[in-house]
Amino acid sequence: KIEIGAQNCHHYQKPGPFTGSVNVDLIKSIGAKYVIIGHSENRLSGDNNHIINLKIKSALKKKLKIIFCIGETLKEKRKNKTNLILNSQIVQGLKNIKKNNNIIFAYEPVWSIGTGLVPKNSELKKNINNINKIIKSSKKYNKMKIIYGGSVNPENIKNLSKISEIAGFI
Repeated sequence: KIEIGAQNCHHYQKPGPFTGSVNVDLIKSIGAKYVIIGHSENRLSGDNNHIINLKIKSALKKKLKIIFCIGETLKEKRKNKTNLILNSQIVQGLKNIKKNNNIIFAYEPVWSIGTGLVPKNSELKKNINNINKIIKSSKKYNKMKIIYGGSVNPENIKNLSKISEIAGFI
């Protein structure tokens, strides 16, 4: 079964003069059910937690399912700020969003994306368990999926699949 999704959306819900950006109405009109929001490439291009929050709200109003990307940079990891960064991204990204089960959380350490570097299984379990604690402490989500992305390939997918905390891959 294949469903359509968009890689990003604009934070304004209504169409307008936003050249190069895709509006949620357009995404919905082509039959898409998902939209990826908060990917590190978009964060590097200027999407801060406030913009991400607006994008999530806009997409949820159109009943799109969100793949909400979160993750730390190598510099943040080396300074032991992973949990702090994940907490900030989740709390600010979901600010003023009521309980909603249409959000899938994607843990994507920025330092891992496209580099061939993948966290050890023990590190992934620890970080995903911390993400679970952060999400549950908000009391907004009963059931949630946390998927993983970051240099996933045919050679490491079998090993990564052994981690029960991971619900899928991006």
